[in-house]
Amino acid sequence: MRTSISRTAGIFGAALAALALFGGGYVAGQNKFGQPKTIIHMVILKWNPGVSDADKQSALEGVKDMAAKVPGVKNVWIKAERLQPRDFSAAFAIEFQNRAAADAYAESPVHQAWEQKYTMLRESSISEQVTNP
Repeated sequence: MRTSISRTAGIFGAALAALALFGGGYVAGQNKFGQPKTIIHMVILKWNPGVSDADKQSALEGVKDMAAKVPGVKNVWIKAERLQPRDFSAAFAIEFQNRAAADAYAESPVHQAWEQKYTMLRESSISEQVTNP
């Protein structure tokens, strides 16, 4: 037995398939994002003149070492892609699980030891913390 589809039904079916394909692509292409309640602590640095590349790298690697010892740290970034003001040359960011973890980091002896060791290398720094309500 042979089934025959009328031309109108075929066009209608093709149109529905095209609409479904377009709709699926539209939904898949939507930019989805979240608003986590974590705290992002970001610091940009301007090194003192004459600081060696090895000392700069050691300071940034020290951020990773410090973060590994402070409870509540989720993620660390130590490579700057684009900085403003432009005369700053390095940056790092630390993501904390919550406000309590960020506050504990600020008062941590591990953080204070890192600060004492590397403060002399920087001419200036800018520090910000951001989160979501």
